[in-house]
Amino acid sequence: MNNITSLKSIAMQVRRDILRMVHAAQSGHPGGALGCADFFVALYFDVLHHNPNEFDQQGRDQDVFLLSNGHLSAVWYSVLARSGYFDVSELGTFRKFGSRLQGHPATHEGLPGVRFASGSLGQGLSCAIGMALGKKLYDDDALVYVLMGDGEIQEGQVWEAAMFAGGKKVDNLIAVIDFNQKQIEGSTSDVMPPGDLKAKWEAFDWEVLEMNGNDIEEVIDTLRLAATLTGNEKPVLILMSTEMGFGVDFMMGTHKWHGIAPNDEELENALSQLNETLGDY
Repeated sequence: MNNITSLKSIAMQVRRDILRMVHAAQSGHPGGALGCADFFVALYFDVLHHNPNEFDQQGRDQDVFLLSNGHLSAVWYSVLARSGYFDVSELGTFRKFGSRLQGHPATHEGLPGVRFASGSLGQGLSCAIGMALGKKLYDDDALVYVLMGDGEIQEGQVWEAAMFAGGKKVDNLIAVIDFNQKQIEGSTSDVMPPGDLKAKWEAFDWEVLEMNGNDIEEVIDTLRLAATLTGNEKPVLILMSTEMGFGVDFMMGTHKWHGIAPNDEELENALSQLNETLGDY
């Protein structure tokens, strides 16, 4: 367990990693990745019960995390590397031909930490439910976590899965929605108004919590609370409010940085706002 100051320092470095990876590849999705850095750091460095040295696809007796909105891969790769799943230097291969760090996470390259290939949106919750039910079959008390995007939940499969998990009382599952209210084409309220998400998930018989995903202390507290609510015949859903591009002033408050890479000048500007804390790869 790390103290809050240490976790904030890690999150700062993770944001630097994201920017440098996407810039070097001149391809990727920096906006949502920056917005979710605090969540990933809190999860992997404080909350998740996991052992990077004993990774396998089954994840027996360890908490498991699945990334459904796979375009956020840069933040996940950074946190996996920084928490010991593979060498930090490998971040320099992001999106290169033959790299294990593809634009969307994949399993056939054998990258430690990745149990589910994602990129086609809407599938992660279904897979997380399957893994959670598998843990129940093996009397495994560990939990399954999954992150989805708020644009992603426009996919119908998400709601079929939500109905199943609530109806079948899949209560070892914690799902998180990155509620930044932005997607590639603009505001979610313009593209497809989400309505009252809390009421909708509660109607599917989920326990629903809310948190500020850019306040690392609140993230930890809420994730810990969510864990205490498991085992009570309801899956848990966390609506996580974040700011796309958080930490870099000119990337915040707009959907434009959903899926474009900074140029040299923009990278220099962005990095000047983020202190190097653990050493760049």
